Amino acid sequence: MSYQSRRSLWISYHSLKTLFAAALVVATVSGARADNVVVIGYAGALTGDQAHLGKDIEHGIRLAIDEINASRPVIAGVPTTFKLDAQDDAGDPRTATLIAQRFIDAGTNAVIGHQSSGTSIAVARLYAAANIAEITPSATNPQFTRLGYRTTFRLLANDDFLGTAISRYAINTMHVRRVAVIDDQTAYGQGLADVFVDATRRAGGTIVAREYTTDKAVDFSSSLTLFKGKRPDAIFFGGVDAQAGPMLRQMKKLGVTAPMLGGDGLCTLELPRLAGDALTNNLYCADGGLSLASMPGGLSFEKKFHAKYGEQVQLYAPYAYDAMMAVYRAVVQAQSGESGKIVDALRSVEFQGVTGQIAFDSAGDLRMPTATISTFKERKKVTLVEIKR
Repeated sequence: MSYQSRRSLWISYHSLKTLFAAALVVATVSGARADNVVVIGYAGALTGDQAHLGKDIEHGIRLAIDEINASRPVIAGVPTTFKLDAQDDAGDPRTATLIAQRFIDAGTNAVIGHQSSGTSIAVARLYAAANIAEITPSATNPQFTRLGYRTTFRLLANDDFLGTAISRYAINTMHVRRVAVIDDQTAYGQGLADVFVDATRRAGGTIVAREYTTDKAVDFSSSLTLFKGKRPDAIFFGGVDAQAGPMLRQMKKLGVTAPMLGGDGLCTLELPRLAGDALTNNLYCADGGLSLASMPGGLSFEKKFHAKYGEQVQLYAPYAYDAMMAVYRAVVQAQSGESGKIVDALRSVEFQGVTGQIAFDSAGDLRMPTATISTFKERKKVTLVEIKR
C-alpha cells in the first residue's frame, strides 16, 4: 500500500472517530436534558372574562417553580429542572380535552389544574388512563374526586363544605329564612347551588324561587324581577365574579335590596371593579380555605407574589403554589419524575404549606379542609368567620 493510501485511511479513521465522539456527546447531552426536566402542565382560562383567575393560578405555580429551580434540586443523584407548560383551555371542556391529550402525548409528568370544575371533571378519565396526577388548586365540585380515579387531587375545600358553610352562616348568623337561587348551570355553579339549597332546606329555610342562567350571560333582569316579587331575605348565586358584578349592578337598578350569597368564585379582588358602586356591604361568600392573613404562610406569600408580579393575589394563587410544592415533594420522595411514581408519592405526601396542612385522603381531597366567610366593606374584602372541620 502506498504512503498516500495509508495517509488517506488514517485521516478517514480519525475523522470517523471524531464524528462518533461528537455524536456521542450530543446524544448524552440530549438524553440528560430529557431525563432531568420535569414538565408540569397547567390548563386554565388565560383569556376571556375569567383570565384574572387563570393567570392568578399560573403565577402561583411559576413562583413555586422559580423557587424550586433556584434551590438546584438533585433527583436520584442528577441535577433536575422543573418546567411549566401553561395552556389556555378558556374554561371550555372540549378545549380542555384537546389540551389534556396534548399533555399526555408530550409525556407531561404531572398536571396542575384544570381551573374549573367542568374542565377538571371532563379530562380526569384521560389523565387516569395515562397515570398522570391531576391536582387542582381551584375546582371545587365534589364529583371530581368521586370519579374513583387515584390520579385526582384537590388543594381546597369542596362544594359540600362550602355550600353548607355559607348556608349555615346565612341561617344562623344573618337569620335568613327565604332565599331565591340562581346558578350558571356549570359544574361549579350548579353543583354549589344544589348543596346550598339542600343545606338550607334541612336547616328550615325556604327556597322561594330557583332560576338558571349561563356563565356567558350579561342580562339577569328577568330573574331579578321575579325575585323582587318574592321578597327573599337573600339571593344565592352559583357562579363567578364575571357575572356576579353585573348582577349586583342590575339588582341596584331594579331596587332589589336582598344581599347576595355565593361561593369562592365571588370572593375575588376583581369583584369591586366588576360591581362598581353596587357593592355596598351586600355580598357574603365562602372561600375554600383560610384568609391570606390567617394562612400559615399567607402574608409572606402575598409579599413575594406582589414583588414578582406587581399584582395582588386574586384568589387561587396560594393553592396553586402549594399544588406545585406537593408535586415537587412527591418527586423528591419518589426520587423520580416518572408520572406514575408521582401519583403514588402524592398519596402519602404531607407538609405544612402556605395555605395550611397539605395531606390527602383516599379520594384525593384534603384531610383537613377549611372555609372562610367573607364580605366586602368599603370595597375591601373582610373576613367574618373561619370554619375548620
